[in-house]
Amino acid sequence: MANPLKLPTWADEKRVYAVVETPRGSRAKLEFDPKLKVFTLSKPLLAGLTYPYDWGFIPSTRADDGDPLDALIIHDAATYPGLLLACTPIGVLEVIQREKGKKPMRNDRLFVVPDCSPFEGDITDIRHLSERARGELEKFFEATDALQKKELEFRGWKGADDAKRMIKSLSL
Repeated sequence: MANPLKLPTWADEKRVYAVVETPRGSRAKLEFDPKLKVFTLSKPLLAGLTYPYDWGFIPSTRADDGDPLDALIIHDAATYPGLLLACTPIGVLEVIQREKGKKPMRNDRLFVVPDCSPFEGDITDIRHLSERARGELEKFFEATDALQKKELEFRGWKGADDAKRMIKSLSL
């Protein structure tokens, strides 16, 4: 298996690649282990909590936490770990993450829509989602870290242009 962390960031001048780690509907957060070159269990979620969309990362990027840039892949189907999707960046949720005994750090969430997504393909800016939908996504992110005693501070929602600038600034 090719190392998905080292795949290209950009599919073309407008689209990025996103690698699925955790499929929509999963109660278990998966992550790619570069040493073993397989997907491993990162953590189980709270009882009753599942991923609302596929969760993954943008290859050949490095965020402030040292991992590839996180991405929520908004589309209507669950896929599989390791699937590579060409996606359009539609926005970012800026997040400060605090853990006891550690320095606060940025841990933003990128939002992308795959080219092959007929129902969500017309979403061009994450801020076009309803306030309730964005609020539910914030609550989901808080809940995924609840058992790890992490605090998240949401700094705001930014659009597609900000998302693209962020990806370029974090590309290796």
